[in-house]
Amino acid sequence: MKILVPVKRVVDYNVKVRVKADGTGVDIANVKMSMNPFDEIAVEEALRLKEAGNADEVIAVSIGVQQCQETLRTALAMGADRAILVKTDEVVEPLAVAKILAKIADEEGTDLVILGKQAIDDDSNQTGQMLAALTGRPQGTFASEVVLEGGKIAITREVDGGLETISINLPAVVTADLRLNEPRYASLPNIMKAKRKPLDEKSVEDYGVDLTPRHKILAVSEPAAREAGVKVADVAELVEKLKAAGAI
Repeated sequence: MKILVPVKRVVDYNVKVRVKADGTGVDIANVKMSMNPFDEIAVEEALRLKEAGNADEVIAVSIGVQQCQETLRTALAMGADRAILVKTDEVVEPLAVAKILAKIADEEGTDLVILGKQAIDDDSNQTGQMLAALTGRPQGTFASEVVLEGGKIAITREVDGGLETISINLPAVVTADLRLNEPRYASLPNIMKAKRKPLDEKSVEDYGVDLTPRHKILAVSEPAAREAGVKVADVAELVEKLKAAGAI
């Protein structure tokens, strides 16, 4: 079984992002970039399935600028077998990403696609669902547990009422939630080995996908500043302030 794991290069989650002065987007100049945390969880889950003898190969794929190679090398250092970079300097929206991934999944003959449920830069939470629709594969979203059972996958997912367990047939698309696992750290020997693992470069033209944006960003702004809190002497004063604010 082959597993395809898409990974995205995003601003590191520890970095406080700054909005550009002209309000056209987020300033990423000289900012630390890393793998999207949810995709890192997806890579870990794919590796665990391989280590359990349920998969033969884990393929990492990224779509974006040349620097995405660094993100793919991280996936290779974690244990992925090979990587594919679909190089483009254009902004790629979720639908275009899903179309490219659908073609790669078909070309590679992958039985399972595991990806993060969302990216922390745009929080779209769309690519996995769109990919499932484009490929006609069953999907298991927001997975907090994945168990392979023959030709099926049992997925436990968090829903409003608690936990829901579903069983879907392979080939399938699974999106990883935060509590699925704890990603491993890449050891120094594996980081060195990753430099020798195959990383193929492709272009968007190889897959014939139109990257024309479907929406336009009008403006980006910082969240409104919060007002400072105040201390109250007792419960009665707290109640009065809440009433005055219309909270109760």
